[in-house]
Amino acid sequence: MRASNTPAEATAASPSTLPLARTFTAEPGDDRPVLFISDLHLSPAIPRTVAAFEQFIRTVAREARALFILGDLFEYWIGDDELASPWTAAQCALMRSLAADGVELYVMHGNRDFLLGPRFAAAAGATLLHDPCVIEIGARRLVLTHGDALCTLDEGYQRFRRWTRRPWIQRGFLAWPLAWRLALARKLRQRPPPTQSYNPAWDVTTEAVNALFRAGACSIQVHGHTHRPARHREAGGERWVLPDWEMDHGRLRGGYLRVDMHTITCLPWPD
Repeated sequence: MRASNTPAEATAASPSTLPLARTFTAEPGDDRPVLFISDLHLSPAIPRTVAAFEQFIRTVAREARALFILGDLFEYWIGDDELASPWTAAQCALMRSLAADGVELYVMHGNRDFLLGPRFAAAAGATLLHDPCVIEIGARRLVLTHGDALCTLDEGYQRFRRWTRRPWIQRGFLAWPLAWRLALARKLRQRPPPTQSYNPAWDVTTEAVNALFRAGACSIQVHGHTHRPARHREAGGERWVLPDWEMDHGRLRGGYLRVDMHTITCLPWPD
């Protein structure tokens, strides 16, 4: 377990250039935390990981004020017509049930599910987030991102990312028959073998990290993507990297970040 009692933000030298997505203020009698997860890569092919996510939603998440999912909720998402799948519809219905307990749900696009759209948001009861964006929790300002845009040494991927985020490219892809899109997604998004060595180009760069601190006028940064969970001390502030979730292959991994008005704590899941 890692915890931080980071003090209130110092006055920023310059205003944020990023959108403010949400402000959470202290409310009498409401000490519920805000939770952050990412990189679940959900699909029917990983039933134990899916079961762990479902249990998290039914238990821990219901005690929160809000849940932020910072990208790669799904292994792939080839358009909101994925909702025709009973499995996908069931996952969205479970997430939507959080609203009945007063829990807000926010979802950010990842590199595998960047086509999540308004029909998904409606089905899951979620608000889609801009990547990156800023939120405020009491005196803290946090800048949130999936994390793939910070891996600037991977020039090939960054070109792919810029290309696939263009609206006209997305409209053209979504016009394909569903079967074609599924076939292409499965081909492009195959997991690397577990024995594949780590490549430094897959990690964030100091320059990109500190540029994001400046853009958000924040000293706390939260992201996923790299699957290298840790708390880092950077020149611009404190950076929390969320864990990926994996309960079906190899070493069990999973966890979430818990932020309240006083502390930031990284907790394992399942605990």
